[in-house]
Amino acid sequence: MPGVPADPRRRVYAAVALLAVSLAALAAVTLAQPNVLVDVLVYRAEGRAVLDGTDLYGFTVTEWDLPATYPPFAALLFVPAAWLPLPVVQTLFAAGNTALLAWLVHLSLRLAGRRTTPAALIAATALGLWLEPVFQTFVFGQINLALTCLVLWDLTRPDGARGKGLAIGVAAGIKLTPAIFAVHLLLTGRVRAGATALAGFVGTAAVGAVVLPDASADFWTRRMFETGRVGKAWIVDNQSLQGLVARLLHTPEPGPWWPVPAAVVGLLGLWLARRAHVRGRTAWGVLIVAGTALLVSPISWSHHWVWCVPLLAVLAAAPPRGRRWPLYATAALLTARTHWLVPHSGDLDLHLPWWQQPLASPYPLLALGLIAYAARRLWEDRRPDHRTPDGPERPVPAPATPGGREGGTAVGGGGSARGGV
Repeated sequence: MPGVPADPRRRVYAAVALLAVSLAALAAVTLAQPNVLVDVLVYRAEGRAVLDGTDLYGFTVTEWDLPATYPPFAALLFVPAAWLPLPVVQTLFAAGNTALLAWLVHLSLRLAGRRTTPAALIAATALGLWLEPVFQTFVFGQINLALTCLVLWDLTRPDGARGKGLAIGVAAGIKLTPAIFAVHLLLTGRVRAGATALAGFVGTAAVGAVVLPDASADFWTRRMFETGRVGKAWIVDNQSLQGLVARLLHTPEPGPWWPVPAAVVGLLGLWLARRAHVRGRTAWGVLIVAGTALLVSPISWSHHWVWCVPLLAVLAAAPPRGRRWPLYATAALLTARTHWLVPHSGDLDLHLPWWQQPLASPYPLLALGLIAYAARRLWEDRRPDHRTPDGPERPVPAPATPGGREGGTAVGGGGSARGGV
């Protein structure tokens, strides 16, 4: 590479070779799966339903009878997938997800306040392919990386940047879950960005209503409340709080044992995220919101947890001095795939003994641990003599009151073969 010194150039070549080997291994493992890129078939069917004017929420595809579950706006974005041959679409999804993973690594380091070299970025992308949520995203041909990049790009832009919040609104218009980040913007005093996110979301709904009026009426009045059509909430594929509770109680219908804890976790998570932002721990605030969203969502398939990439970046960038075990332990948990190792054929997910329960629900336990950790650190920050691992605590302006200038600081989650999209 012209202009690149010899040693950095060799590092780049080595990183590219590592990425090539990693992608080749991933392709071999993916092609050996019986349900390779199955969600691409759903997206393609949605695009075809738009072109043919058929019922968007009336079809199912594949042997698992997977339906469309996203808002109508998403179906409009999938129209190009219906124009191209399936092998071309699958190849584009795989290549696009590779590029998106590299971008997510870059954005994650920006969230953590760190820069990186091209060699380190490429190497991190090669290794990130084997994190279970990322791996599953590639296997199913999912759009989780795209949505996470939209949200994280928006959040890492300076407060007051033109159009900040719009990408979050668009992401919420594709899949509802990212809307929680608009709530986070409002709670942290970034009213203009939160309003922009809301406007972006409403805009996507309006586009869907104009182009697909019948499908829009069907989705917003009925389909969005039918969480059961997305898939079975109790299977190990579902790494939400509801999935954990259902398996723990050995029942497919946990009743109030799920919504009540989910409400508590949701309110606590948003409050802690706001406190983290006010105390200058902006990155942790973002991670808490992401973890909260994945916990309280009725269904969070394991591939929805691609927020593990920014989590690892933040842990790697600012570990406690002399203690890197949280980073190593989290990375090990995210690659161990323990929930696929427990018995889960048929309804065995509902009959797991107590000692297999943590293995069946690694990600919700991780998110709950993250919230508990954040609560402890924020409590410690209240001590007048408290110092952060990197030195004295930085003063941070408090969020503005409604109608005032935005406060805060700048920084610098389909389905499975068993569960549906």
